[in-house]
Amino acid sequence: MLKPTKILVPTDFSEYSDKAMQQALDIAAQYGAKVFVLHVVHEQIRQCAVDYCLSPDEVERAENQLIEAAKQNLNKQLAKFAPAQGVEVTGDVRHGVPHDEILKEEAERAIDLIVIASLGRSGLAKYLIGSVARNVLKGAKCPVLLTK
Repeated sequence: MLKPTKILVPTDFSEYSDKAMQQALDIAAQYGAKVFVLHVVHEQIRQCAVDYCLSPDEVERAENQLIEAAKQNLNKQLAKFAPAQGVEVTGDVRHGVPHDEILKEEAERAIDLIVIASLGRSGLAKYLIGSVARNVLKGAKCPVLLTK
């Protein structure tokens, strides 16, 4: 029987991610598990667009601003959920391809359960699994709980 000790919750700050977070916190409270919340900044700042180019410093500054904004959003999300449950929760922000970074986090932290929303911000249809969730499901070494 699965008794998770480390639960990973990828978030894109959507209502679907909020539901996954609540589910993970309920499971963590039941088993005394730690919850790791991860947001992956996927946006790539292009150096040139049409006839205007940014310097490498400007690109780096813009990417850092995206990461800082994501950290602020993550802190707001954690403040909404974590105190009510009495569960140890840690948040992190990474930059890269979402499913790759989620799977890296799983390996690095020895995660034994991933709770992920089946749809995210870009959910095109209520009946399809999102591409990030599908790729995490295919690549994960631990059980994955898809939430609606």
